[in-house]
Amino acid sequence: MLASYKNKKLLNKILKSRHTRWAVAVVSFLESTVMPIPLELLLIPLMQIDRKRMWQLALAALLGCIGGALFGYAAGYFFQASVGDWIVSAAGGKEQLARAGEMLREKGFWFVFSVGVTPVPFQIAMVAAGTSGYSILGFLAATALSRAVRYFGLAVLVWRFGDAAEDLYKRHRLAVGLAVTGVVVLLWILFGIL
Repeated sequence: MLASYKNKKLLNKILKSRHTRWAVAVVSFLESTVMPIPLELLLIPLMQIDRKRMWQLALAALLGCIGGALFGYAAGYFFQASVGDWIVSAAGGKEQLARAGEMLREKGFWFVFSVGVTPVPFQIAMVAAGTSGYSILGFLAATALSRAVRYFGLAVLVWRFGDAAEDLYKRHRLAVGLAVTGVVVLLWILFGIL
């Protein structure tokens, strides 16, 4: 259920705009690069109000995130000393970047995919991939797949649970984040990725 009538009015106004999908893509770009606010807080209510376009909203979020991922990759690849350092310091620091670079060299695709589906700042993986010169195609594939799971998973949640989706997400966000992280770690162990 939406937090308030006032929020629902604002979201309805946003949805009536012909620029809604662009706005979601821009917010997703910002969320994946510099704004550490979970996109789910906007995306779930928008999907609840306009279920006919929830798949389009998920796609817009995915495309915005991929754009942000390319920006972060380029920042690491071309501008590590300036833009890359700024993104890294905002997302966790140089120690995490060094560890991420090491994991990229060892695990590549699976490292990027794992960071993309878990509640870990994606900015570090983006900059580390660029800094280390990791394959841009492998990076984009892992990014697209992991974030598609995230955004289209939200659309499935809204499709299945309707107006209860937002409350379910808020109530179980931590548990689901820990469970997804646990499953990723377990898969890494079982399949020798670690």
